[in-house]
Amino acid sequence: MNTAGLPTAYRHGERLTPLGTSVDPILVEIVQGSLASVELEVETAIGRTSRSPMIRDAHDYRAGIHDRQLRKLTGRSYSALVHPVVRDFPLETMREGDVFFHNDVYLSEGGIGHLPDLCVTVPVFHEGEVVAFVQAFGHHDDIGGAVPGSMPSGARTVFEEGLSVPPIRLWDAGVPNQAALTIMTRSSRMPDSLAADLDAECSACLMGARRLGELFARYGKAEIEAAFDAILDATTETFRREILAKIPAGTYVWEDYAEHDGVDAPRLHTQRITLTKEDSGGPGPGDGGPRLVIDFTGTAPQAKGPINHCGDYVGGNFLKKWLAPILRNLADTPERMAELDVNEGVVPLIEMRFPDKGTLLTPIYPAPTNARTFVILRLLGVLAGVVAKAVDGNMPADQETIRYTGVYGRDLDGNDYLMREVLGGGSGGRPYADGEDTIHVVPDSRNLPTEFTESRFTFIVERLGLAVDSGGAGRYRGGLGYEKHIRMLADASFMSIADRSILSCWGVKGGLAGAPFQVTIDPGGPHEREVDALADGEPVRAGEVIRIRTTGGGG
Repeated sequence: MNTAGLPTAYRHGERLTPLGTSVDPILVEIVQGSLASVELEVETAIGRTSRSPMIRDAHDYRAGIHDRQLRKLTGRSYSALVHPVVRDFPLETMREGDVFFHNDVYLSEGGIGHLPDLCVTVPVFHEGEVVAFVQAFGHHDDIGGAVPGSMPSGARTVFEEGLSVPPIRLWDAGVPNQAALTIMTRSSRMPDSLAADLDAECSACLMGARRLGELFARYGKAEIEAAFDAILDATTETFRREILAKIPAGTYVWEDYAEHDGVDAPRLHTQRITLTKEDSGGPGPGDGGPRLVIDFTGTAPQAKGPINHCGDYVGGNFLKKWLAPILRNLADTPERMAELDVNEGVVPLIEMRFPDKGTLLTPIYPAPTNARTFVILRLLGVLAGVVAKAVDGNMPADQETIRYTGVYGRDLDGNDYLMREVLGGGSGGRPYADGEDTIHVVPDSRNLPTEFTESRFTFIVERLGLAVDSGGAGRYRGGLGYEKHIRMLADASFMSIADRSILSCWGVKGGLAGAPFQVTIDPGGPHEREVDALADGEPVRAGEVIRIRTTGGGG
């Protein structure tokens, strides 16, 4: 049965202890520190034991810890959702040593945006019961599909984008499912690195589950779960008091646009937010505090190409935690902003209202989604823009959005290779400072080291530096993108999944727009040509240079 689009059929998101349960504040600090430590240890283990450039070097992966009510407890980074696993595998059927796996976009409850993001989930046990979950997901080099890298810019269905796996039990009580692993690696153009990455992620999450099991064994289930509730309650109260209180009651509207979808000619794909701040109606406890209503009505119809995102599942649970970090810009100081975690505690403060099925945020299966970054990363700017209208522009200007570029071909020994990296650009100018230069929106992600790429792939990096004057001018300028020159040593193909090549990052309160994304092949040479921001396989001759200039932030 195809369950895509059906509502979740189980209860989740509830408290673990009755409201008002007492808990030792020192224990809360210990538990919160332990959760952050375990999350970081899991991510560090993945980075040190994985093999692919995207995971090991670009760090395009995340870990998260969730309680048995599926609530995200950690806030250092965003993560996927446990919901689809528990939907298909009830807690009472799980056993120690189980590892669950999925990457199916439509059956992920909105937690997975495109097929290269492979998700591993491990239950944590205490005295024979599931008490929590450790999860990791990351962007892998190749999971099949029409083009190397599994991100065909002209895809019209998910079937062209690679192997789609609904939640499965990848390890059964400590025993790996070799048949499933073989199917996945056989479908990949990079089977060895895929196998190594999956092993790294499974092992790291199993290690994290052991660490959490030790925490429960030391303090007991009742005390730990009371601490979990206290951690989330504190986030709810902090955001309500320090952030939502800065937004005047009222309704505000802002929209921005994706500029192309890879299939139709470039045109405006609208993403609109109507933000309503209500002074009552939010969680209490019991006092009807303020809340935000984010209404996506007016968002454009689903695209023919792969810029759609399945955002309307579980009440928009993933999008709430994805967008909430933007609200931290309302904190009293930058230092305070950096202290605010975004965990499940923000979820009760936000109501999301989605248009009917068939839009960019409510696509109908099997609409393609591999470039959904054009939508979910643009939504960060749309939320910043609508909040700026409410607070007299005291928000950052528009920031860069993530982009993937790379080359693939055969090396000098005749072996196939794929080099792809997640490039950063400039963030928007802030009310108190210039924008940051060459950042990644994805936390802790980075470009590939030149020494690494030159030793493994058939090109040399002739220049890597800031793109001069790419940030928008203003009292506080936008952050700069960077410029990278790659000279090919053998014929190859260039790929790009990027936007902001036509519409630049906008400024605030008179600040100017930043420079757009641009790729030029053989600049100054006899075959100089501009490459579209969406390209699957642009031929590049040996000796030619690929010049990449990433986006600058608005001023």
